[in-house]
Amino acid sequence: MAWTIFRVPSAKRAELDGVLKDDLVSRQSQKIRDAGAMGGPSDQTYVLVEGSTEGVHRAQELLAAIGTVLPPTEGEALHQRFRDEEDAASAGMGLFFTEE
Repeated sequence: MAWTIFRVPSAKRAELDGVLKDDLVSRQSQKIRDAGAMGGPSDQTYVLVEGSTEGVHRAQELLAAIGTVLPPTEGEALHQRFRDEEDAASAGMGLFFTEE
């Protein structure tokens, strides 16, 4: 699955919302987190878009106008944190529905 992570200034949140509503981009998996909560700059927002190659490419085109793509090393580390967060949430829900 293709993916990209951008850092977008928090002040551009309205523009970000518009980009994420694009027909093709809106059909991809999107995760938005306050960068400060993930150890990044407090005035930034991280945006992860995962999905088809075409959808991620379209997101890159649109997000480039309002943000900055993360360098590969930083992007890989942050992508792993997003996956770990999702895995922890899934494990928590599993415990919630498990009977003993």
